Amino acid sequence: MKTHKFNFLPSLLVSLIFLLLFYANSSSTVVLESPYEEQNLAVKSDSEKSEKAKYIRGIHLSAWISGSEKHRKLALELFATTELNTAVIDIKEYEGQVYIKGVKEAEANKAYVVAIPDLEKYILLLKEKGIYTIARIVVFRDNTISRKIPSLAVKNPDGTIWTDRKGAAWLDPYNKDAWDYNLKIAERAADIGFDEIQFDYIRFPSDGNTKNCRYSKPHSATEASKALIGFLKEARRRLNLKGAKISIDVFGLTTTATDDMGIGQKIVEMTEQVDYVSPMVYPSHYAKWTYGIADPNKEPYKVVYNSIEGALKRIPEEKLRPWLQDFSLGYKYGKNEVRAQMQACYDNKIGSWLLWNPRCIYTRGALKDKGEENTFQISNPPTSEMLKTSGKQQQVSQNK
Repeated sequence: MKTHKFNFLPSLLVSLIFLLLFYANSSSTVVLESPYEEQNLAVKSDSEKSEKAKYIRGIHLSAWISGSEKHRKLALELFATTELNTAVIDIKEYEGQVYIKGVKEAEANKAYVVAIPDLEKYILLLKEKGIYTIARIVVFRDNTISRKIPSLAVKNPDGTIWTDRKGAAWLDPYNKDAWDYNLKIAERAADIGFDEIQFDYIRFPSDGNTKNCRYSKPHSATEASKALIGFLKEARRRLNLKGAKISIDVFGLTTTATDDMGIGQKIVEMTEQVDYVSPMVYPSHYAKWTYGIADPNKEPYKVVYNSIEGALKRIPEEKLRPWLQDFSLGYKYGKNEVRAQMQACYDNKIGSWLLWNPRCIYTRGALKDKGEENTFQISNPPTSEMLKTSGKQQQVSQNK
C-alpha cells in the first residue's frame, strides 16, 4: 500500500501542473511575432468548410509568419482550439514586395521575395484543416514598382516621383497598367487556391503633401471614386473567372462619411462591386470627439458600435466584415477591449470579424473555444444616451 501511494502522488502533481499551465495559456496572449518589424498577421476558414462556417473570424498572417514552420504550428494550434477559422495572408505588401512566384513583372523588377517558398503546399494544408484562405494585396501604395517603372507612379509637378511622409512612392490609381500589374498578382493567388482576394490600400494617397500629387488624368473627388470603382469592376470580371471572392479594406470613417474622404473611397459604391467590405474600425485611429466620444481609443465598444450601425444603414449586412483592433496604441488593449469590439458587432447582428495586430500577438483570452465559431450573443441594447453623438466628425488618416 505504501508503494502504491508513493507512485500516485508524483502523478497527481504532474497532472495539476499540466492543468495550471493549460489554464494560464488559454487566457493569455498568443505570440506569433514576425521576424521583421513591419510585417503583420491575420487568419480565416477553409474551402470545404467555408460553406459551413456561418461567420468568418480571422487574423492576419504576414508572409514571414506563413513561411516559418515554427509560426505555422502556432497558428494552426490557434485555429484548432479557438473560434478562428480564417487566414488573411500577405501576398503583396505596401513596400511593394510580392510573396507569390509566377508573376513575370514582379520577378523581372525584383519585387518578388521568397518569404513563403512552399505557398501552394501551405494553402493546401490550411484547406485540409478547414481554414478559409484570403490573399491580402496592397494595391496602390507600392514603393518598388513605382520606382522601377516611373510611368506608373504618382508624380510631383516637376515630373519626379511623389512620395508620402514615410518616403514611399505610390502607383497612379488612374493608370490601367498599374491596375493590370496588381490584378495579375491577384489572378495568380486565385490560381494557386486562395478562396478570396482582399484589396488593401485601394485608395489615393492621404499622408504627405497630397496637393503636389499629379496623376495621368485630371484629378477630382468624382474622378477618384470612378477610378477605384473601375478597378474593382475589372477585378470582378477577371477574378470571377477564377472562382475567387473579392473583398476590400476601407477607412473606418467611410461607414458614416458621405464624401470620399479625400482618398476616393465611397463605401456604398465600392461595396456594390465586391463580396465583402472590411472597414478598419480601430478605435485608436479615430480623432477625439469623433461620434461625440471624447477619447475614442478608450471607448472601443462605442466606436465600433457607431461605425457598424452607420454602415448597416448604407450597405448589406451580409457584406460587412470589419477589421477589429487587437493591439495597443496609446492605451492598453487586452481581453476586455477586444471583446468589447466583438460585442459591438454582435449587438448590430454582425457575426464576422477580422483581428489585426502589426506585431502578430493575439489575445487568446478574447477568443471563444473551438465549436463556438457559428454563434454569438446579443447583449442588452445600448441606450441612445450612451451612443449619442455630437454630430461632429473628424477625418482621420488611417494606416495599418
